[in-house]
Amino acid sequence: MLQGQQTWIFPSKPIIISSAAVGGPFEARGKLADDFDLLHDDIWLEQDSYEQAERELLEQACEIAIQKAGVTKEAIQFFLSGDLINQIIPSSFTARSLGVPFLGVYGACSSSIEGLSLASLIVESGFALNALIATSSHNAAAEKQYRYPTEYGSQKPPTAQWTVTGAGAAIVAKQGQGPRVVASTIGRVIDLGVSDPFNMGAAMAPAAVDTIESHFRDLGITPSHYDLIATGDLGQVGHRIASDLLTQRGLVIPEEKLTDCGLLMYREDQQVLAGASGCACVATTTFGHLLNRMRRGELNRILVIATGALLSPMSYQQKETIPCIAHAVSIER
Repeated sequence: MLQGQQTWIFPSKPIIISSAAVGGPFEARGKLADDFDLLHDDIWLEQDSYEQAERELLEQACEIAIQKAGVTKEAIQFFLSGDLINQIIPSSFTARSLGVPFLGVYGACSSSIEGLSLASLIVESGFALNALIATSSHNAAAEKQYRYPTEYGSQKPPTAQWTVTGAGAAIVAKQGQGPRVVASTIGRVIDLGVSDPFNMGAAMAPAAVDTIESHFRDLGITPSHYDLIATGDLGQVGHRIASDLLTQRGLVIPEEKLTDCGLLMYREDQQVLAGASGCACVATTTFGHLLNRMRRGELNRILVIATGALLSPMSYQQKETIPCIAHAVSIER
């Protein structure tokens, strides 16, 4: 049911019965390596292109999530997925391989939480007993499409972030065991006027703050309700801006409680400038690291706010600013 202006409450609390995270060689060196189900030592994954490699990552994450749920592929009723590549082809081609009814979503790097929100709504409404959600990104594929091919060797400013090579998937079901989705807050498109594609954190921070503020307002709760609040991929720059904006608006969240997936992924010596980004950033961190912590009993309630920059190469070339969005999901053990 709708609570307030932007928040869905799920009385039956759909269950995340399984989840999976797959990564590349750079992620294998990161802080969250132990939370990946599969790590590769080659970004090509024996494919002919980076885009095909990304599709392989996405297919593997879906297959692992299905196996961990103990169900067959045929038992999956809906597949929701989106990514950063033109026409979301890794997602649609993965849907071709799965042969499952498919709903393509696009929220840029917020796609995983958008998908989780919609899958929970479908299960809550009774229109399905389960739904698979997934998303992916690939560093070299994203660089080629949005900036410069990695072979070009262009220098980046300190505000730039490193796109995660990986994929995350999860299955939401009516019955089973696992963390439960309690509520989702659907974000609004916020445009602060930032036009620099190498400073996504600054562009996305206001959208994250708007959604966080809406979530607490709609539910009438405070940050103390959660053990951890994690934004998507704001990185160092965006995380600092978001923290300052929240404080200005009267939402003071302790530093140890407010984190960012873009800061959790890599080690300092990996030299990722402002931190991690990409659809797989929040997806692998949530469906791997955060849910694992919940299953171990370390966290009881978390709020994940995935952020997305809704630009394209065309909009950038036409000198448009970067509209951004953030979706939030409340999960409890």
